[in-house]
Amino acid sequence: MIDFSLTHLPIDTATLRARIESRSSGAVVIFEGVVRDHHAGRAVASLDYEGYAPMATPVGQALLAEAAQRFELSAALGVHRLGHLEISDIAVVIIVASSHRGAAFSACAWIMDELKARVPVWKHEHFTDGTSEWNNGATIRGADAPDNEAT
Repeated sequence: MIDFSLTHLPIDTATLRARIESRSSGAVVIFEGVVRDHHAGRAVASLDYEGYAPMATPVGQALLAEAAQRFELSAALGVHRLGHLEISDIAVVIIVASSHRGAAFSACAWIMDELKARVPVWKHEHFTDGTSEWNNGATIRGADAPDNEAT
């Protein structure tokens, strides 16, 4: 199973994990990217994610398919949340399954890095001092974002 989606609803990792059941998988790795309370030395109050679903969904789907082939995954699932998120909310979940843990860990890290670089989702951070700025989104051409952290 390969599946990427966007949602405006809170992400339920346990429900997603239940979709990745395989008797042949010796490893399942789950990554949750959560909203943190700081960025570049500034206190973050909340953030908003915007994405262009007609582009983001097929790009995310292709990315997971590429990862499945590259890392010999039996399953790969990704969900990115859009809209307003508070501190500690889950912004993105990546779940991969493989015969071996090394491939699963490597695939999960690779997918997250590539998702930030390729998938057209943009982050608008709101700081506690009342200012805000757009940050770390993928460009249409897929250039790397300057900050390669989880969210």
